[in-house]
Amino acid sequence: MKIAVVGTGYVGLVSGTCFAETGNTVTCIDIDQNKVTKLSNGEITIYEPGLEKLFLRNLKEERLKFTTNLAEGVQDAAIVFLALPTPPGEDGSADLKYVLGVAKDLGKIITDYKVIVDKSTVPVGTAEKVHAAIAENAKVAFDVVSNPEFLREGVAVDDFMKPDRVVIGTSSERAKKLMGDLYAPYVRQGNPIIFMDEKSAELTKYAANSFLATKISFMNEIAQLCERLGADVDMVRRGIGSDDRIGKRFLFPGIGYGGSCFPKDVQALIKSSEEVKYNFQILKAVEEVNEAQKLHLIPKIKTYFNNDLKGKHFALWGLAFKPNTDDIREAPALYVIDALTAAGATITAYDPEAIKNVQNLIGNKINYADNQYDALANADALIIATEWSEFRTPDFEKINTALKNKVIFDGRNLFEVQQIKDMGYHYESVGR
Repeated sequence: MKIAVVGTGYVGLVSGTCFAETGNTVTCIDIDQNKVTKLSNGEITIYEPGLEKLFLRNLKEERLKFTTNLAEGVQDAAIVFLALPTPPGEDGSADLKYVLGVAKDLGKIITDYKVIVDKSTVPVGTAEKVHAAIAENAKVAFDVVSNPEFLREGVAVDDFMKPDRVVIGTSSERAKKLMGDLYAPYVRQGNPIIFMDEKSAELTKYAANSFLATKISFMNEIAQLCERLGADVDMVRRGIGSDDRIGKRFLFPGIGYGGSCFPKDVQALIKSSEEVKYNFQILKAVEEVNEAQKLHLIPKIKTYFNNDLKGKHFALWGLAFKPNTDDIREAPALYVIDALTAAGATITAYDPEAIKNVQNLIGNKINYADNQYDALANADALIIATEWSEFRTPDFEKINTALKNKVIFDGRNLFEVQQIKDMGYHYESVGR
């Protein structure tokens, strides 16, 4: 099948590459000429484990190509995916200007029947708006489908190639047949393709992410209670996670969630609720808890240093919002950096993938190290903000040598409390 993907960001590039991997011919379209040139030359523009191998193979086999020309890119495509940004506005609502802008352009250039697919996370009712925008100028039949993505950064290739489920919102039998044929190779093991109406599909994505964000914030609240009552959140997590009604995933406490999905989607669902005069109280609390949790370590750090951080120097391990990605959007580490530097401290940070993105965002506000141990030099304490695997079993002899004080503030609960204390460290984590 011939497919077009408009937008070569995270969702667009992963989707386009994975569609090509099953034999489809995919043209990815982006307005950024520099990005299109890089991708056409085999230079991948995001970090995602396993993606580059598939990207280079399909580029070589000419199943994957890139262009800035929308008309050229969609001309022969049976299905056109819109994988465009939907950034939050000042009021938390999703900004649809990119999606609707491309939709209007598509109406002017399509010359035969096409399925136009909203792949971006969009508010309920967007499919109708996209249909209306295309219909302003279209002279041929078309259908608009909602097909939300459920990709987890760090394991997105596996999520796409072996999805738990595929959600497709359409009221058109013609579009249903095309979309079913397209996704059939990805669900051969029997995982479902769930067809529903467009509005239900749009809401499904927001509901899923908001529920997961709720689980995280709930466990962070439990962690707060554990610290005050002298309980161990790890024990509580194991106790409730073994209940199959609850499940083991998304129960790990820490210093809050970040990234491109959970914060934005929670905000957008709150805004959508307000527009229909419904007060979504739980989600408002989730958002409030998460914002506070990002700074959970700061009072602990200030207390240890007698509320005087001026002149103190900290090593920071982790800048990405989660491991196995270079994404720093809403990363808790950025909030930690702001709080510590505002209090007069300095920081040297290390992250396996995200340093360049932080440099582009904040420049020389902090220092950067080439590896995790160089970041420790002359630091008064180590702070851990991202649970990269390489941080889990470090060389403590190197840590002892480099740190001025044996002090660790762990925002991701990487180490066993008693073990680290037996080594002579002052160790503080979350909920333990």
